[in-house]
Amino acid sequence: MHDVSASAPRQGESKRQSPFKQPRAVWAVAFACVVSFMGIGLVDPILKTLAGQLHASPAQVELLFTSYLVVTAVAMLVTGWVSSRIGAKWTLIAGLILIVIFSVAAGSTNSIAGIVGFRAGWGLGNALFIATSLAVIVASASGGFAGAIVLYETALGVGIAAGPVIGGTLGSISWRGPFFGVGALMTIALIATIFFLPRTPRPARKQRLSEPLAALKHRALATTSVTGLLYNWGFFTLLGYSPFLMGIDSPIQLGLVFCGWGLLVAAFSVFGAPRLQRRFGTAKTLYVNFALMAVDLAVIAVFSTVPVVVIVCVIIAGAFIGVNNTLVTTAVMSIAPVERPVASATYGFVRFIGGGLAPLAAGQMVEYIDPQAHLPFYLGAGTVLLAAVVLSTVHKALGAADRGETPQTAPADPVDADPVIAAERRDPLPQAVTIGDAD
Repeated sequence: MHDVSASAPRQGESKRQSPFKQPRAVWAVAFACVVSFMGIGLVDPILKTLAGQLHASPAQVELLFTSYLVVTAVAMLVTGWVSSRIGAKWTLIAGLILIVIFSVAAGSTNSIAGIVGFRAGWGLGNALFIATSLAVIVASASGGFAGAIVLYETALGVGIAAGPVIGGTLGSISWRGPFFGVGALMTIALIATIFFLPRTPRPARKQRLSEPLAALKHRALATTSVTGLLYNWGFFTLLGYSPFLMGIDSPIQLGLVFCGWGLLVAAFSVFGAPRLQRRFGTAKTLYVNFALMAVDLAVIAVFSTVPVVVIVCVIIAGAFIGVNNTLVTTAVMSIAPVERPVASATYGFVRFIGGGLAPLAAGQMVEYIDPQAHLPFYLGAGTVLLAAVVLSTVHKALGAADRGETPQTAPADPVDADPVIAAERRDPLPQAVTIGDAD
């Protein structure tokens, strides 16, 4: 790993240096990030195909999201413990190996239960990878912390936008195609990580297993984490169940719909959210954005039997989701009074629980209560509105963060000598930045 202090920018340097001029190690990890984020929308275009060819109900198919995200959530609690013992590089490698193994296994099975089980293993690998990748990019990137965030957000956006297209294209050949495709791409990322990423030192302090859960005693972190859970309930209700309402059987056509959605997610994550934040502040932007997303979900609930309305609302929702993804995460990291790796693990655990349970609940409600799928989207709209209410209880803290006032790290935790943490403390978390801001 490069010395972080050497890569930290001098005053004004980050404005002159493009975040896309990076060493090969950073590009290897960024490529793996793109493939990892593809997994978010990769299976959407093949959900109906899976249900038809494997004789599964929509509720059973929704378990592909639940097993993946719930295991990812729980595994987030141990990723810091693992990484602090074996180092960031080996944690990344372990995560990539698990993703390759379980994605190929999912494509090789012949039952929906097998796919659901292998998706759970995929979720474990994903947790190890995503919890470590940003820290590695921060430590290795040129251009400082702000440039690293831009690169990471760009990888997220490209992955989210490309996932449905690749999933739909490969899914039109066979439902197994997307799973084998991820396995092949992640194998390339694994080889690149092994050869291009320098050996990383183990952190000086070993993280305790109890730290992520213990961090929930801090009101600011607990509140923003619950906000993430409620918002992700609405997000993954839309992502997981809307394909069944679009009246589209072609995986390629479904992939194009979700590509449009993903492009808006990417654009508003990297460009829209920072500009709205600077003009209106984090809190006000999120309040309005949550309200608009709730209206969007409510329209789907009312017109769930009208495919064209569902398609348009899903694509439009990408704008709201892009803003939320960036600003809610920024809010968590800005006001949490604990070290960022701990805050990230805590937040990831809580929010992915919401994301994992929402598709399962939607499938059960449609199967047993509401065949026309009005209720799941009304519930999603309600949880997103509730997210705004919960977030309002830390309004003052969000305002202080916007003014650059960082919270004092809780004294109960010893000073972490990890170079990434040290770099972040020298280079405080900026407001969400755009590519133009970092050039």
